[in-house]
Amino acid sequence: MLSCSEKGRTERVLTVCPYCGTGCGLYLVVEDGHIAGVEPDSLHPVNEGELCVKGYFGYQHVEDPRRLTAPLVKKDGRFTPVSWDEALNFVAGRLTRIRQESGPDAFVLFASARATNEENYVAQKFARAVMGTNNVDHCARL
Repeated sequence: MLSCSEKGRTERVLTVCPYCGTGCGLYLVVEDGHIAGVEPDSLHPVNEGELCVKGYFGYQHVEDPRRLTAPLVKKDGRFTPVSWDEALNFVAGRLTRIRQESGPDAFVLFASARATNEENYVAQKFARAVMGTNNVDHCARL
């Protein structure tokens, strides 16, 4: 649904709340290309027109000037923006070296309640199958 406001164009964009793995339906109220608010989706089967406080107000970080917009790698004591390929190669190399030098139990995975069950499953599978550790924990305390 589109409507015009005095400031310009207002749009309601149907989406899923990214705050946790529940998957509540909501509308982002977008004014002049910026998120101005959130409204629950009354037809969504998960939340049935309700949202928690985080669902209503957890969107301000999207346009925060402190938000990272590119991967960073520390070079010569300073964080430097790099490509995703360079960042992933750096992380893979460091994890491989730590595992070779200190063994698989030097690694621990802390999963997130903000991720979906599928994302947490893949993360623990990586810890167990790739890193070779059972050191996996989950913090469901939002």
